Amino acid sequence: MTALYLIDGSFELFRCYYGAPRARLDDGREVGAVRGLFETLASLLREEDLVYAAMAFDDVEALQARDAEDTENIHAQYDLAVETGLALGIDTWVMAGYSADDAIASAAHHFGPDPGLGRVVICSTDNDFAQCVRGDRVILLDRIRKVRSGQAEVERKFGVPPQRIPEYLALVGDKSDGIPGIPGFGPRTTAAVIQRFGAMEEIPVEVDEWDVEVRGRERLAATFRERRAEAIAYRDASIKRLDAPLPGSLEELRYHGAHRPSVEALADAVEAPGLLNRTVRYLD
Repeated sequence: MTALYLIDGSFELFRCYYGAPRARLDDGREVGAVRGLFETLASLLREEDLVYAAMAFDDVEALQARDAEDTENIHAQYDLAVETGLALGIDTWVMAGYSADDAIASAAHHFGPDPGLGRVVICSTDNDFAQCVRGDRVILLDRIRKVRSGQAEVERKFGVPPQRIPEYLALVGDKSDGIPGIPGFGPRTTAAVIQRFGAMEEIPVEVDEWDVEVRGRERLAATFRERRAEAIAYRDASIKRLDAPLPGSLEELRYHGAHRPSVEALADAVEAPGLLNRTVRYLD
């Protein structure tokens, strides 16, 4: 099966910054995240079904870490992170006016139906990407836990189909995207309400119309009535855009291999010659 792997570069950079060993050059610059990024991408490129690959980064100014010092250190490695993707031969997008999430969602939506493609694999742990899943055609890959999730797994985890994930996150909340949720709406209750009514606009505001068995039905109906507009705003904020600018054809994303001079230059820049031995394959 031929697969297109879509990589959230911003997420991977953060993951490597907080998870990979720290390393500083003689001039004091931190490069540990870039070294880790190279290692983890080289590992991903070994996937047997990987035929196409693309990686998206948020604009550098959109990257915010846990504190100011972390943000400064991550920003300092941003350009090298982008160079890492390019050196490895991955089609790499730096987004302006759109988020990396928008680019990935747009690519999954656009290329997913391509008859020359077996499936799309979105490499991210963000819950809101579950809305992009389509059967076993567009799936998620949690690279940390090495777990792949298609539609059946999404429905088992959240209790709602992929297209209702924005409603689910609006009510339950999604800390990673700053969505607090609506008080009283836990995972099971929210899943039951969405299963019964569907879209946010279809959820009744009157308790006598709530023909669904959930605990505290009267209180929940009252809360929803009071905060309905807020919930809809959260839902809308959770919906991925599907109109980000993309390459014109799937073939432009075919993975051919790494560019040796670029890898050599990167390894020299981060003072890690061992990276040269980690590449899957080089261009002829």
